[in-house]
Amino acid sequence: MDYIRNPQMIETESFKIIQGIIDQDFPNFVYSSPTEEQIIKRVIHTSADFDYLKNLVFSNDVIVELEKFFLAGSGTIFTDTTMALSGINKRVLDKLGIRYECYIADPEVAEQAKIKGMTRSMVGIERAATIAGPKLFVIGNAPTAIFKLLELIERGELEAAAVIGAPVGFVGAAESKEALFESDVPAIVARGRKGGSNVAAAIINAMLYQLVEREN
Repeated sequence: MDYIRNPQMIETESFKIIQGIIDQDFPNFVYSSPTEEQIIKRVIHTSADFDYLKNLVFSNDVIVELEKFFLAGSGTIFTDTTMALSGINKRVLDKLGIRYECYIADPEVAEQAKIKGMTRSMVGIERAATIAGPKLFVIGNAPTAIFKLLELIERGELEAAAVIGAPVGFVGAAESKEALFESDVPAIVARGRKGGSNVAAAIINAMLYQLVEREN
């Protein structure tokens, strides 16, 4: 059986197919920028779901803020799941000088969650608020993490360079993302019930690859 074996060729062909489907089924769709185009296409590539053409939204100059964050080389990415963190290209993050953390499996976070009667994701956000430097939050699973983020921001206890909001599910997922989208926080939001850690990671990778290509 003849099939493509080279991973780069597979990805290149996938993006060609994606563009072909967009041209055929969504001929009037217009991207706001080349970077936004690459983010949306990579999310579709990850999910095989063209609903993200309308579901994935960008607010408060988030692309500009993300570029500032990555190029400053002094910030930390916080994810709500180990899956989201594992899906992000850390080789590029290391090259840019960006740190990365996920507290979901931390025993102390788990203990504090029990004591406080809240999710580990919420406690993880509280811990992240104590870390110095610029912060980018990548949320692909826990709506409670977004609600806690917005709560701390409103109280002046946390500043976020930007937030990727893509929790998937039925309880609080759509509501938390809508609250994020309506806030003043620079954000990329997967509105509605769809999303996931893979989608959140794909958004970050698309940004990273755009920056790498620009430098080259």
